[in-house]
Amino acid sequence: MPLCQFFDIVRGPDGQDRMVVAVDGIALLRLVLINKGTAFTREERAALGLDGLLPPQVNDLELQVARAYRGYCGEPTRLAKYQYLRGVQERQEILFYALLERHLEEMLPIVYTPTVGEAVQKFSALYQNPRGLSLSPENIDRADDILARYPLNDVRMIVATDSSAILGIGDQGWGGLAIPIGKLALYTSGGGVSPFHTMPVALDVGTDRDDLLADPLYLGTRRRRLRGSEYVEFIERFVRAVARRWPRAVIQWEDLAKDTAFTVLESFRGQHPSFNDDIQGTGAVALAGVTAAARIVGRPLREQVFVVHGAGAGGIGVAEMIARGLVADGLTWEQACARLFVLDSRGLLVDDRPLDDYKRRFAQPRARIAAWGAGSAPDLLATVTHAGATALLGLSGTPGAFTEEVVRATLRNTPRPIVFPLSNPTSSAEATPADILAWTDGAALVAAGSPFAPVVLGGSTHIVPQGNNAFVFPGLGAGAIACGATRITDGMVMAGSRAVADYTATHYPDALYPPVWALPAVSREVAIAVVEAAVRDGVAGPEASTASPAALVASTVWHPRYLPVVRRP
Repeated sequence: MPLCQFFDIVRGPDGQDRMVVAVDGIALLRLVLINKGTAFTREERAALGLDGLLPPQVNDLELQVARAYRGYCGEPTRLAKYQYLRGVQERQEILFYALLERHLEEMLPIVYTPTVGEAVQKFSALYQNPRGLSLSPENIDRADDILARYPLNDVRMIVATDSSAILGIGDQGWGGLAIPIGKLALYTSGGGVSPFHTMPVALDVGTDRDDLLADPLYLGTRRRRLRGSEYVEFIERFVRAVARRWPRAVIQWEDLAKDTAFTVLESFRGQHPSFNDDIQGTGAVALAGVTAAARIVGRPLREQVFVVHGAGAGGIGVAEMIARGLVADGLTWEQACARLFVLDSRGLLVDDRPLDDYKRRFAQPRARIAAWGAGSAPDLLATVTHAGATALLGLSGTPGAFTEEVVRATLRNTPRPIVFPLSNPTSSAEATPADILAWTDGAALVAAGSPFAPVVLGGSTHIVPQGNNAFVFPGLGAGAIACGATRITDGMVMAGSRAVADYTATHYPDALYPPVWALPAVSREVAIAVVEAAVRDGVAGPEASTASPAALVASTVWHPRYLPVVRRP
């Protein structure tokens, strides 16, 4: 089966790959995965009906990248730079990935957090070109036909969102499609997943935002959000359609609200290879960071006391992974939970409080905190003080939640507190790294969820590492694809977290996380570890039995390059 309805990649008798296309002329220049623009050779231009449709000069990919980067640098704002890059992607996708690959650290905050949050909010107004798939109550009955007509025939990685809990900005309706587009850009530039095998999906189940419903420019479904059994049935129809069309395609659930994220994950992870990045990816990255912090301070993970502020999908995902990390470090589950205190917007999770089921697993027994004298649901300051917290992790989306008093209370418990304000975007961070370092006289080990500038304090410069999910999810997906995993296990997620921590310890022993520019190398190590875990857990496909994990991963890594283009006979 051809890779696409319009083209395929074929290896010739000389051993070289070629792009064999079913169209020519102006139509060829409109197909973004094929279009080489000014890089079409003179021979290709003559053979493909492009003669006269392009400028006279032939430019190679490197010259195109230089021209595109000059244009990018000339854009005045972050959102303008985002829109410029999206324009490049919608004209010449291979050029887009070559540009992103060469300037990854600079451009990641543009194609991903924090700029993508602004793009989401304005996505309908910014709309220019279709990308990915949009499913809604109006067409979900035709999901099989829609997927059958999707131009790419071999989709292996899907990022799907219902846009109900985008970053720290909540319900964004159809505009949340910008998040899967951005995530898949990192799957390719960071994880080496070919864009010929990816698909962003908007599960447009409606919006409860009155301003969106009233906006004449809004492009999404004009109805209130599906709830309850209707919502679950919608998701099930999507998963079943994907399973029939692409049985091994990995689905990453993205930005689902906390009341549905856990339900969807547990309902479908056994039916189809899938995971939730907000729950599992966030947890894996946070565990990698605190593992590095424990190594730096010389106090084992099992001796740390953790306070997680925020009990949504991200907060509970972090609590789950930290508990698993503590168990791996020698504690029982009960001992691990005794060193792990989780708060929601009402205070500490305690077992005699009314709690959602997904929170109850991390509720403290009332007897354990009875002597605190801090009320029925102790607040953050009381919890840090009485629990003796040494590590403070923020996933609340509440800016300013880590006050000076709270941070100083953590400092009293340990000479080197671990303080991670992980909420995204930057405006939602629980505290700024500059404040945390000032309040602790530079003693705190700080990582943030979004990029922050280095902090100069007392003549020293403190680089603020980014606890970015991008260190885990591209490698997790790439590894699952490489070994044909039939499902994504907890062991595979844990292996990804350990791989990030091990890479950091080996290459950047004084750091909490690697620099962003090292993402491709980190992702390779994560992918290899994920393949190994999939084999151990018995979920790897037959392809994993014929090659080493490293060789298997290497064989699937894609890099942006132009192939010779010929017309299909």
